[in-house]
Amino acid sequence: MTWISGVAGGLLLAAMAFSVLRTLVVPRGLYSTLVYRLWWTLRRLLRLAAPRGDYGAIDRAQTWLAPLILIGMLATWLGAALAGFGLMLHALSGLAWGSSFREAGSSLFTLGFASGARLRLSALDFVAAATGPVLIALQIAYLPTLYAAYNRRELEVTLLQSRAGEPAWGPEILARQYLVDTETALPELYRAWERLASDIGESHSTYPVLLAFRSPRPYRHWLVGLVAVMDAAAMQLALTPRSAPPEARLVLRAGFTALRDVARALRIPFDPDPDPGAPIQLDPVEFGAAVAMLEAAGFRVERATEEAWPHFHGWRVNYEAVAYRLCRRCDAVPALWTGPRDFASTPIPPRRPADRRPGEGSPGRPPAAGPTA
Repeated sequence: MTWISGVAGGLLLAAMAFSVLRTLVVPRGLYSTLVYRLWWTLRRLLRLAAPRGDYGAIDRAQTWLAPLILIGMLATWLGAALAGFGLMLHALSGLAWGSSFREAGSSLFTLGFASGARLRLSALDFVAAATGPVLIALQIAYLPTLYAAYNRRELEVTLLQSRAGEPAWGPEILARQYLVDTETALPELYRAWERLASDIGESHSTYPVLLAFRSPRPYRHWLVGLVAVMDAAAMQLALTPRSAPPEARLVLRAGFTALRDVARALRIPFDPDPDPGAPIQLDPVEFGAAVAMLEAAGFRVERATEEAWPHFHGWRVNYEAVAYRLCRRCDAVPALWTGPRDFASTPIPPRRPADRRPGEGSPGRPPAAGPTA
């Protein structure tokens, strides 16, 4: 039986090392079974801490998801190393099970209180003593990378709040710009989110735990913001093809490419080349109501709603399914046009500030959410 424990220990250590390399070292969006399992388990456990089941309770509970995943990753790797070295020490030394794991723990955490005079075990004790600090150092070095990507993301999400409201919604982005005569700022917005989308596609597929990091404010979410910017660009291209800025096409391409990169890292299936006429969940009636709201805000259309719908549909089919799956998995704020959630929710329209200009009426409110928004 001793050789079986030795082989089992070696395989466990190899699996641990492979998981660490895939998650922390290799700069590519590789699927991490450990991160996925921790996410799946902790997400459901935290759901129990939100018995009311509304979005506010879900958001407060899920705030702890990312930190717990990071702690769970380190605890799992250290636990696997402890078990692996304990099994190998038992196989090579003939020590009792308790003494083997005691010596493995003493070496792994560099305590040194259980070391012996057995020369044939010294090499294994040295490897165990190096493994613990290396794992902890890699995890510590991992955190600045995560928080740097998080800060870049949240800066743009916060800047979007004044343009799109909370939670963000594509038609509201266009409406607000035309209500205050700042529509010339839209190309700059698209450029900023094109760069952010590319950053997200690289960082969030390489380090998927970033998907679990929530914004400081409950009604802000990077994924909802990205969908809103893409919807705004798609509506502008569909309704005003002659005057729409070229940056609108670029942000759409960067956006759905980033979403697909993240989906590929999480093994979420998607159609890489969808037919422009493939069905989507957004209803033409909702699109028509949004266009009416835009026209009331001063947006001048170049195409009728019925003529623009197929063009908007052709753009949205590239990202809607992936965006809805990710919004559902991330428990994102249930904003308009972002699909259903795993908890009972009603789509929340953005809150528009009251018009304080003297002698002028307040602009119209966004339309109410439909059943499929």
